[in-house]
Amino acid sequence: MIVAGGQGTRMGMALPKQFLQLGGKPILYHTVASFARALPQAHIVLVLPEQDVSKLQMVLEHFTDRIDMTVVTGGSTRFDSVKRGLQSIPKDSIILVHDGVRPFVSDALIHRCIHAALEHGAAIPSLPVVDSVRMLGQDDQFAPVDRNKLRIVQTPQAFRGDILLPAFEQDYHIDFTDEATVVESLQHKVWLVEGERNNIKITTPEDLHLAESIIAQGKNF
Repeated sequence: MIVAGGQGTRMGMALPKQFLQLGGKPILYHTVASFARALPQAHIVLVLPEQDVSKLQMVLEHFTDRIDMTVVTGGSTRFDSVKRGLQSIPKDSIILVHDGVRPFVSDALIHRCIHAALEHGAAIPSLPVVDSVRMLGQDDQFAPVDRNKLRIVQTPQAFRGDILLPAFEQDYHIDFTDEATVVESLQHKVWLVEGERNNIKITTPEDLHLAESIIAQGKNF
């Protein structure tokens, strides 16, 4: 499942960020192509805001072969969007949920997440924090945080269907920031696998510049 519900407000552009050009093609094209290449037999569920479904032709026109894909309109939150996307997926599936604006996910990372989900039931890619970190407290006071105890979480997040589908039958809670937190609320352990530095999420103009640099260096896959 590729969730592409962003409106690009932090980009400061009228066009939603998933449809912005990257290397001459929409960002969303690169994301879909990554999964079509890594998992040629898989079915892709693409979740889009209702008002953006008509823009999908901008993506599909760059594919020479047909993509096995279902398009679902999203909800008001990521939780609602993913829940809608799950409605047609059987429980015996391995489900990967990925951000539509992470176009550089590699074959190796996709398969690493699948293998971990098969073994452990739930798996997410993560990276160690390399910067120094501080936590904001009361009265604008900052306290240092041990970065060795922190991890940056990425997607795709991978789950067995019999774990993810029941988790999304519960009501939404503000603490549900990703699929892993939804699963963990039912006391399921989530396994961490090694993420990738190039697996960036494009949300700001600076991210787009970095993505263009990755494309130019031929390091996108």
